[in-house]
Amino acid sequence: MVAAYWGVLDVDAGRPEDPARDRLILSKGHAATSLYVALAMKGFFPEAMLDDYAEPGSPLAEHPSLGSVPGVEISSGSLGHGLSIGIGMALGLRLQAHQSRVFVVMSDGECNEGSVWEAAMFAPIHKLDRLVAIIDFNRWQATGRSEEVMALQPLADKWKAFGWSTYEVDGHDPYALRELLSSVPDGSGKPIAVVAHTVKGKGVSFIEDDNNWHYRIPTTDEVIAAKRELGIVQP
Repeated sequence: MVAAYWGVLDVDAGRPEDPARDRLILSKGHAATSLYVALAMKGFFPEAMLDDYAEPGSPLAEHPSLGSVPGVEISSGSLGHGLSIGIGMALGLRLQAHQSRVFVVMSDGECNEGSVWEAAMFAPIHKLDRLVAIIDFNRWQATGRSEEVMALQPLADKWKAFGWSTYEVDGHDPYALRELLSSVPDGSGKPIAVVAHTVKGKGVSFIEDDNNWHYRIPTTDEVIAAKRELGIVQP
């Protein structure tokens, strides 16, 4: 989100429906908090609204919903749909002669879905070189290690075999991500797959790479401890 909204996306909070804008699709809708914070900090809606996240009646639901706040491009949370929607957008933008790009942020567990690979076969045939799939490869999903649930590995090679221009990157390095995503299209004439290697809960010792935090909510003391480890100064 940092790399995209602070250095890559051609979007304007004052014109959130601009037909020529770049699109960022959060297919892994369970990560909605990161999207909401980015949109608020970029001025799409007041930051004070973040305090009402997931409260009854709040537009900031646990999964993003189209029309809830400016900047949310699709309703997501049911995994496996985002890439197909992104393909539709990319095709539509081409028909309208826009040079916009479409970035789809996916989870590795989402790649269990057959619809992902149907979409992955479709995009190269149509040379959708302004379409990017960014896979958050943290190697966890709800019930266990991703590779224990389905045979994802070798993930990058799978995308290459499906005809995508494929890159691997440190998903915690916003500068590397910004440099890579800023080069779209990359001249290959192919859609682009970015396998972003990440560690779930990176930077907080008692959360890092622990799948229990897929569901857990931190206590006040744990939030304070996490902020301390991350170097966030308390107000």
